[in-house]
Amino acid sequence: MIRLLFRHFGTFIGYSLLGGVVVLVLGFKLRLDEMPELSVWHTAVLDSEFRAHDAARVRNLDDYRALEERLFAELDAEVYDRVSREEQRALNRFARGSIADPSAQPVDGNRTFELTATDARGAVLLLHGLSDSPYSMRALGERLNARGFHVVGLRLPGHGTAPAGLRDVHWQDFAAAMRLAARDLARRSGGGKPLHIVGYSMGAALAVEYALSRAQGEDLPAVTRMVLLSPAIGVSPAAGLAVWQKRAGQLLGVGKLAWTEIVPEYDPYKYNSFTANAGEQMHAITRSIAERLDPAVGSGAPADFPRILAFQSVADATVSTSALIAAYFRSVAPGRHELVLFDVNRHADAAAMYLPGVADVRQQLLSGPPLPFDLTIVANVNEQTERLAAVHRRAASGEVAEQDMDLAWPNGVFSLSHVALPFAPDDPVYGSRHPSGRERIYLGAVDARGERGVLAASPANLIRLRHNPFFELMAQQIELFLLAE
Repeated sequence: MIRLLFRHFGTFIGYSLLGGVVVLVLGFKLRLDEMPELSVWHTAVLDSEFRAHDAARVRNLDDYRALEERLFAELDAEVYDRVSREEQRALNRFARGSIADPSAQPVDGNRTFELTATDARGAVLLLHGLSDSPYSMRALGERLNARGFHVVGLRLPGHGTAPAGLRDVHWQDFAAAMRLAARDLARRSGGGKPLHIVGYSMGAALAVEYALSRAQGEDLPAVTRMVLLSPAIGVSPAAGLAVWQKRAGQLLGVGKLAWTEIVPEYDPYKYNSFTANAGEQMHAITRSIAERLDPAVGSGAPADFPRILAFQSVADATVSTSALIAAYFRSVAPGRHELVLFDVNRHADAAAMYLPGVADVRQQLLSGPPLPFDLTIVANVNEQTERLAAVHRRAASGEVAEQDMDLAWPNGVFSLSHVALPFAPDDPVYGSRHPSGRERIYLGAVDARGERGVLAASPANLIRLRHNPFFELMAQQIELFLLAE
């Protein structure tokens, strides 16, 4: 009798597993059927990209940019020259001469840039985010260069060319390129001059990883101060599942499974399509940082860790604000760092539709236990006005002070976003106003009303704020922070 029950139970388990596999396969098939066909910018192989193992022969920024020059020539031959006639559309980034073609602009914002200064007061290395490009850091770089800094905006491997560049790149390739640039910048700026790093999103994670590596013994130039914009320190656990999709694609030989999104490429300075590998690499670097900051293993940032100023929106669909605070800011040396949070607009028409928890972050941070860092929250004076105040809470203190600001939320804006922080309102591509003329694509405040399924762009992307209405405030704080003795 017992033997018979076990046999039936085993049969049940076997059929259940088989059913699960069938459902999984059918799910994959439906997913693949829904995804568009891959284009040349999804499949191209660009052999001239920098990799970590190239560091022995690519020793400085001149070498790096020479290799980059060959890479972009390869991009022309392997992608631009192979775009089909059907894909030669006005909104295709890879259609030569289109309004979305970045190479049609006087300066291609996808390439590494360098802004020199006579008798520079120091050097600043700018690091962009995942699937992004140096363009995102250009406005801030020009501000800092005007204040006397030697500035380099580094193009990280796999970026600024075609989305295919992120299929097989590793975060260690990003880190190796960053180290090359930091060493060369430190050498060029001369002894005694400070080296600072400003990182956006994944670039901020790379900055933290660099500082931790140096503090834990790696021979790297010292960094005096770091600025982190929308730092990707805590990302969704779902990012860790990307590796399984990538492996399934490799095992089955299905190219589409290398991608979590395949969408039109109309943004000249950021990939719209996204690889499973990119999510895996983001998860891997954040995991590496978390392990090194884990008090349970006796790690954590030492007292001589670079001073940090960070900016983050409370509303961020890419990284977790609570994870940033819990996993990073509570782990660094107390009293030496500052976090600036941009609260949601509590006077917006959309305020009644905020998801539970979004509007609670402010109160939790201001009324909870003392924090080991300085905190500033840019928030409505009250819920009856769009005027803003800066609410300060000093490290290790329970006292809260409020200071009125000559700022207000722009009409119709209910929050900042992960992608908004580094872009000024006058940015010609992502800013608040459409520039005159139609010579280049504009992706800022697009006012779109109509039927579903008509636009190439996702409606969710169209409502996402692409510029920072408080960029001037942020830039001034960054300048003061880096200029301070």
